[in-house]
Parts: sequence; structure tokens; C-alpha cells
Amino acid sequence: MAQQHNNSEEKVRLDKWLWAARFFKTRSLATDAITGGKVHLDGQRIKPSKAAQIGQILTIRTGFTERTVVITALAAKRGSATIAQQLYQETPESIEQREQQSKQRQVANLSMSRERGTGRPTKKDRRKLQDWKKGD
Repeated sequence: MAQQHNNSEEKVRLDKWLWAARFFKTRSLATDAITGGKVHLDGQRIKPSKAAQIGQILTIRTGFTERTVVITALAAKRGSATIAQQLYQETPESIEQREQQSKQRQVANLSMSRERGTGRPTKKDRRKLQDWKKGD
């Protein structure tokens, strides 16, 4: 009976592993991401039922970020965040690329924001205008 338990741990569905590794909040979101082409295994599209194996390289896109990770351990149950981080190792290139994209987004957000008081009047400005109009 103990041998069967070990065999079942060796074969973990990728959607289950992604959920256990905390890349997605629910297993159905992980399944949708895989079927939607947001998760690639060694550069290939996959099915949610594909068995995860140690050493495989996954490319996972969530929102604006894309991570490339190597599976280092298997888990079928969702544990704490510290345990989930031990299930994979992100490649150095992926970390660097994510940081660069984050900096680019920050610069873009700064250029989109406006200086305080340059657009719509603030409450203080409106009060000044009202006082000025009443003074006439």
C-alpha cells in the first residue's frame, strides 16, 4: 500500500501542481490557463492532465508577468507559501526579465500620471474660486 502512495506522488497533473505551487488561486484557474495557452512545457502547449516531472521547464504567464521555472519537487496538495516555493526554481534569466519589465511599467506609469493641481481643480482651488466670485 505504501508503494502505491509513492507512485501517486510521482504522477501529479500539471494543473494540480500549478495550484499546489501557488501560481493560481484555484485548480480550475490553472486548468483554464493551460488550455488557454498561458502555460508551456519545454516550449510546447500542453494539456492539464499532463503529468509533471522533476526537471521539466515551465513557462507560465500570469497577467503582465511571465516566469520560466524548473520543477524541483512534486506536490498534489496545496501547502504554505514557503513549501510552495520549494516546488520550483525560477531561472535567473526569468528573474532578470521580470525585473526589467517591472521597471518599464513603473516608468510608463510615472509618465502617465500628472502633476498635482495641473488637471481638475482641487477642493482648495474650488474654495478659492468660490470665495473670489462671492467677493465681487
